[in-house]
Amino acid sequence: MKLYITRHGETEWNKAGKMQGWQNSNLTEKGLANAKALGEHLKHIDFDCIYSSPQGRALDTAMQIRGNKDTEVVIYEDLKEMGFGTWEGLDHEALSQDYPDEYQYFWKQPHLYKGVGGESYQTLIARVKAAIEGIVAENKGENILVVAHAAVIKAIYAIVKGLPLADFWSPPYMHGTCLSIIEVSDDGMSFSLEADISHLD
Repeated sequence: MKLYITRHGETEWNKAGKMQGWQNSNLTEKGLANAKALGEHLKHIDFDCIYSSPQGRALDTAMQIRGNKDTEVVIYEDLKEMGFGTWEGLDHEALSQDYPDEYQYFWKQPHLYKGVGGESYQTLIARVKAAIEGIVAENKGENILVVAHAAVIKAIYAIVKGLPLADFWSPPYMHGTCLSIIEVSDDGMSFSLEADISHLD
């Protein structure tokens, strides 16, 4: 079984440098174009199912990748982005000034991050683990596409690689529509491709 995992395309808030968690902003023209490019890159793969975060930016990306195929798109609530509480919609520069310690912890020392009315990393990882285990259990021996978000995909990396929380944001960087592939076998899960953006060349 293979899990093809991608992040949504660029959004208006990504472009504006705003924190984007449970709130949504629309894909930019670039985001739409990159999603279409990934769809073209993957057109030879017959996906048995596409699982998407419920948020519009992820669902729109999933539909662009699917193109004119009739592959079922299943909305999976536990694939939604990490909730950032009072940080939602605020720009990164303001956050770094208004919440200097927590903002530093969020990116550089995630094991110390407590959250400002949003989710903790521990909560995020627990629900993403449940989501991936559920998807794998439902789809043995198939090609599955998962469309989600940066922190969700980083949680998947942490789970598969057994990373300590302090290393949550270690490379690779999750560019919009980057593609990772996980091989699933009786022996466990391992990456055969990480954060590839060759379709954007």
